[in-house]
Amino acid sequence: GSGDASPAGADWRLVLWTLCSVLLPVLITAWCSFQRSRRQLLIRDIFRKSKHDWHYTDLFGSPSYCCVCAQHILRGAFCSCCGLRVCEPCLKKADRRFLCKEIMMRGTAGAPSSMPHHWIRGNVPLCSCCMVCKQQCGTQPKLCDYRCVWCQYTVHDECMVDCLRTEDCTFGEFKDLIIPPYYLSAINQMRKEKRTNYEKVVPYCSKHWVPVMVLANTRSGNNMGEIFLGEFKMLLNPVQVFDLSKIAPAKALQLCTWLPCNAVRVLVCGGDGTVGWVLDAIDEMKIKGQERYIPQVAVLPLGTGNDLSNTLGWGAGYAGEVPVEQILRNVMEADGIKLDRWKVQVTNKGYYNLRKPKVFTMNNYFSVGPDALMALNFHAHREKTPSLFSSRIINKAVYFFYGTKDCLVQECKDLNKKVELELDGERIELPNLEGIIVLNIGYWGGGCRLWEGMGDEPYPLARHDDGLLEVVGVHGSFHCAQIQVKLANPVRLGQAHTVRLILKSSKMPMQVDGEPWAQGPCTVTITHKTHALMLYHSGEQTDDDDASSLSE
Repeated sequence: GSGDASPAGADWRLVLWTLCSVLLPVLITAWCSFQRSRRQLLIRDIFRKSKHDWHYTDLFGSPSYCCVCAQHILRGAFCSCCGLRVCEPCLKKADRRFLCKEIMMRGTAGAPSSMPHHWIRGNVPLCSCCMVCKQQCGTQPKLCDYRCVWCQYTVHDECMVDCLRTEDCTFGEFKDLIIPPYYLSAINQMRKEKRTNYEKVVPYCSKHWVPVMVLANTRSGNNMGEIFLGEFKMLLNPVQVFDLSKIAPAKALQLCTWLPCNAVRVLVCGGDGTVGWVLDAIDEMKIKGQERYIPQVAVLPLGTGNDLSNTLGWGAGYAGEVPVEQILRNVMEADGIKLDRWKVQVTNKGYYNLRKPKVFTMNNYFSVGPDALMALNFHAHREKTPSLFSSRIINKAVYFFYGTKDCLVQECKDLNKKVELELDGERIELPNLEGIIVLNIGYWGGGCRLWEGMGDEPYPLARHDDGLLEVVGVHGSFHCAQIQVKLANPVRLGQAHTVRLILKSSKMPMQVDGEPWAQGPCTVTITHKTHALMLYHSGEQTDDDDASSLSE
């Protein structure tokens, strides 16, 4: 009997060891993940209550030192407004010890018209110069040297003298774009007292002051908008920078009513859709009687399909190749121009009294036929698998695939038999076509000058501010592709102030500014709606040849 007991005891021991060896790592992992989630909760709690705009990163992009313990850190938190960097254990201390950029000045008696520098120590930009001795700053591998969060000037530790701590900040290179905190507190005080003589407040009275507002769509173009928000908050007053995924443009634009009339410039970071959204909000300001506060609009093109920004000289797509400082300089130097905006009314056939017509606002183009079908297919697939469509290259490839697929299934055949076209009330005899495109701007289909085509024939000049639309026909998506690579001309049907298109029978794909839908028998009427005040950048335009940009 005793011989049997020992193997059983050994079995039990084995089971016990096996259990321990399995359970111990599980328990350790559970304990670690519990601690990590507790840590994350604490961090999130600090982030939420903080005056700083903290973000967490697993790897800093440049050599970084904690602003509290001065240790070299690879990961930790950074404030996207004032640029503080801190390791996780010191986060709470840093949050209490350091002030962030003040949006408004607090508790000041009277109306100050200046403020001292706001210095932050360490992690200065690598290529910065000391404002005192003009030598390079931030060269030592430790927490050293100072940067002012407003004027961006930098100073060596040994050059930092007491008078610099109390000296007035000049706001640096972008003083004409920044809304100073003391300005906002003065205006706020005047509003409480129901006074409107803002002219007396500095810098309202300055001729050169053109405050800039940045409206960024963080969902556009690979989340590039997220990075920009931080960089613009660093250079400007954070109150000037808005995230359109958190605040609607109409609300953001109310800041214009605090600023001088006809002086504000708005930089919209996003695709053409975002620009249209902001322009709609500006139209609402006109209706509210805020006409004199209307800003001029510049564009930083993110995402795909930036034909409007390309027409206005801001390029077809931005991938971070120009520093944010240069973008602000471009906005400062840009010239004001007008852009026609059009009303597109779609009235379904047979429902004249019953159903309200669909009304759209058009900035770029309206089309019926193959390019609308491509957009419709593309949209349907983007809804299904959004993750696949985060890259501009993939988007272009998929678009190309839909275009070529459509050659095989000629779904838009004999369009000329299905529609009637009237330009300024005059019926146009249509040749054999598959698509009609009505253009307000020079570029179409991601960087192609459709109205000009190959540029080898005489044609009337197309402008985006002359109250005229250009109407062209295409023979199919293969013809569209040929025009895009300048191997064919479009069928120019004419220019007009009003366009009417009657779809007599069958369903057709239609689109306004890249928003597609399938449409049954109807009447489409396009009439002039209003002008938008835009900013034109006379720098480079994205095109294959320079001749076409000369004909602007």
